[in-house]
Amino acid sequence: MKLQELGYNQKIEELIKGQSFEDFELGRVTSEHKERYVVQTESNSFNAEITGSLRFSAESRTDFPTVGDWVKLSVFDEMAIITEILPRFSLLERQAVGKFGETQPIASNVDVAFIMQAVGHDFNLNRLERYLTICNASSIEAIIILSKTDLIDEDKLSDLISKIKDRLPKIYVFPISNETMNGYKQLSDSIQTGKTYCILGSSGVGKSSLTNNLLQTSKMEVNEISQSTAKGKHTTSHRELMILPNGGVIIDTPGMRELGVASESGGVEETFEQIHELSEHCRFRDCSHIEEQGCAVLEALENDELDQEAFNNYHKLRREQAHFSRSVHERRAKDKKMGKLYKSIIQEKQKRKK
Repeated sequence: MKLQELGYNQKIEELIKGQSFEDFELGRVTSEHKERYVVQTESNSFNAEITGSLRFSAESRTDFPTVGDWVKLSVFDEMAIITEILPRFSLLERQAVGKFGETQPIASNVDVAFIMQAVGHDFNLNRLERYLTICNASSIEAIIILSKTDLIDEDKLSDLISKIKDRLPKIYVFPISNETMNGYKQLSDSIQTGKTYCILGSSGVGKSSLTNNLLQTSKMEVNEISQSTAKGKHTTSHRELMILPNGGVIIDTPGMRELGVASESGGVEETFEQIHELSEHCRFRDCSHIEEQGCAVLEALENDELDQEAFNNYHKLRREQAHFSRSVHERRAKDKKMGKLYKSIIQEKQKRKK
């Protein structure tokens, strides 16, 4: 297997320039199972663990390998040890559920994210903007995929696409059907060898079916959507990187009911580009666009030149981003205080020994 088939491209080549691989192999993490990893190299696929020093030096979950990472590997027969995580050019992450000020990686070294929503019950423009914000925070190109289009007529589909374009005019939209295969040729033709694609979306929108159809196999288990609750069932239980037959690499991810914005800065402004551009004309540089006199954003809102829902969602994500930033700083301050306390205890013990 060639490294290019695993998504090795010029970005990776530039990032690892100067690295020595004497006595090591270069591989890519294709799946993760409770700190045990599967790593694919040019020669083989290995079950791998991380070194004790890597585990000890990790300050957060981000410092552990994640699917999509390129790593240095020491190979021992069929077992291998990950000795180093190589630099990443992108990292998709969200707020860790129930963990104060922490992030959870979704996938790394992703070029393009497929943000997938099903027409009907799952369609939600605010959630699309949330996914897009997470992608923008890591400078990852985003493409929207509307699935299950066989369930609605052409007029309804055109109306949904128009709503997306009104709010997100620069994002490309692929309407597809996993049943009739409509739209798949255009989507498949857009996938490029050497690029890594990640599928994001709620449970039940058809992510596993999309993966199977792109792989031209039935590798991923598929469940039907619940008719009683109209909610999707979890099918994919872990992230997995797979090589597409026509080039490119795809990472399927579990459905995420909670998707908190984890970036301390950036992402929101790029998603809400119209608001960001309008803010350049506000009277005050630090305008919050809430009640200030001379606010160009509020003026556009009053003149119906700005969508009210987009404006509301912008502020919601900004508040969430600010809360996360405070949580991170509070956690760091707490960790620093605990570190100083631990150090003083050690020093006191050493004094007593003397």
